Amino acid sequence: MDRIPHATGRISQLTARLASEEEAIATANQFACRYREMASASDKCRHPSGSESDALSQSGLLAITVPPEYGGIDISNAVLAKITSILSQADARIGRIVENHFYILETLRTDGTQEQKRYFFARALAGDRFASVPSERGSKTPANEDITITRDGLGYRVNGCGGEIASAAFADWIAIVALNEEDRLTIAFVQHGTEETGTASGAAVLDHVYIHADAVVAHYKSFERPTTLGALGQVLEASVDLGIARRSFSQVIESTKMHSRSSVHGGTHESSGDARSITRIGALAVRLEAVTALIESAGLKVDIAQIETTEENVTAAALAAGAAKILTSEIAIDAAEALVELAAASAADAGLTRLRQETGIRAQLDPAHRRYHAALGQYHLNGITPPSSGLGL
Repeated sequence: MDRIPHATGRISQLTARLASEEEAIATANQFACRYREMASASDKCRHPSGSESDALSQSGLLAITVPPEYGGIDISNAVLAKITSILSQADARIGRIVENHFYILETLRTDGTQEQKRYFFARALAGDRFASVPSERGSKTPANEDITITRDGLGYRVNGCGGEIASAAFADWIAIVALNEEDRLTIAFVQHGTEETGTASGAAVLDHVYIHADAVVAHYKSFERPTTLGALGQVLEASVDLGIARRSFSQVIESTKMHSRSSVHGGTHESSGDARSITRIGALAVRLEAVTALIESAGLKVDIAQIETTEENVTAAALAAGAAKILTSEIAIDAAEALVELAAASAADAGLTRLRQETGIRAQLDPAHRRYHAALGQYHLNGITPPSSGLGL
């Protein structure tokens, strides 16, 4: 792996090394405050700025899932979910970046060789950002059919165009998911800015890019044995949706209070909102508490399955993660709709509209009610276990 060069110009400061879960949570909260300010100032931009991404790298948060044997900390997946939701509540775009990044590191932990783990985990500790170019949603295979990877001497050549992903534009390494010549699933790690070209929208275009063989991970291994990759992916997605829901919820409260104050002509009042608004907000609060507990429970089950990776433990983690994903998807949409319904004139604000649209688009691309409910129903009714590999439920 030493043959693979790395451009260090992206990070101008030393990357912090976080020593504990408590320090990681505190750092996430500190950056959440900063991101909220940045997000409001850059709301017209679709993606975070380079300075935002560099600050995230320098914080040390992107290295918290590196296993202890490779220099990282022993963080639980429940805490990982909490940190992901904190960042997502501040700025959903940042949440998408860390979700994608942590998932790629998990594929390395699950499928990478010892040499690949040592190299790429060291890059994560140094602050490198990872993003993937996956298949289109709804595809029958996780491989990107528009990208090919073929043998060329001791290495490979990658060609094709990947879909638009927000984190690719600011990633140091792009993980290309594709089938090799033997129709086996692989992940090829391409260093951003070397031979491939890209656009500001995040689309990755690869033109005869050469990749050393030791930068290609045998991802098909995830489909040959029980793994927690799919379950962790759902926990991360649920955590992002939870952050989005919490942000909408806080804005519902703020907007309702503001609307109530503006509706009062003279005198004082002790409470805000009409009976309908109060009931709606209370119902959202209950569901947020419930889904927070469900995500934490799913994270702990993923912990157990990572320590003792049996089919039974992996199935339990996949079912819990799928349930968490269903409910967080629902409440993220519900909270966004409540924001528009109860915030009155404030709902016309571009930032709130973008947040609602983003939540709705994600739900349409990932039809949770059909896919997840079917998988859970099949298990409980017919004993058919959900896939435990990278496809998730």
